[in-house]
Amino acid sequence: MTVEPTYLLWRKSSYSGAGKECVEVADVESGALVRDSKQPELGHLTFVSTEWSVFVTSVKE
Repeated sequence: MTVEPTYLLWRKSSYSGAGKECVEVADVESGALVRDSKQPELGHLTFVSTEWSVFVTSVKE
């Protein structure tokens, strides 16, 4: 999947607090992108929809 991260809507959890040591997530058609909020220039991890769904379900349990 090739996506230009500059044009995405990145968000972070409301549980992140003021420390700014967070990850940010951007939804894309085929899944989700995850990056370090302090160093977004280092790139992102890509998760397809099924991987992201399993991850989110697991952390909510």
